[in-house]
Amino acid sequence: MVDKPAIDRMLENLKIYVAQLERLSNLGQGEFLSDLDKLGSAKYYFIVAIESCIDIADHVISSERYRRPTDFADSFAVLYENGLIEKGLEERLQNMARFRNLLVHVYGKVDDKRVYEFLKANLGDFDAFARQIAQATEKLDS
Repeated sequence: MVDKPAIDRMLENLKIYVAQLERLSNLGQGEFLSDLDKLGSAKYYFIVAIESCIDIADHVISSERYRRPTDFADSFAVLYENGLIEKGLEERLQNMARFRNLLVHVYGKVDDKRVYEFLKANLGDFDAFARQIAQATEKLDS
């Protein structure tokens, strides 16, 4: 059974991380890319926000005894397969998991413009995930 208070705590943390990313997304590209502190902050908050989504997914998968994901990106496929998130969101979250892998493992080769592009285009996916997972876990909990 899903631990709803644990999910709620993780979703609250996700909200905090996304708020920091939203603040950074208001910067112009030149200002953002020229400030290593802002760039580093964005990379960190992307990592922890994406990790939060993965942790939430893995908690639900484990609690509900869904099939074991093959990697972080596959965690979102498992949620989709079980009707917890929508198809388009599944694909975007899989791309985010891959982006997280770049930030963590290939950090020296990350194109900083791509970080800015993610800031401008992908933050709504975190909110969509939070909404869909909250709705799904309410149903699983009842």
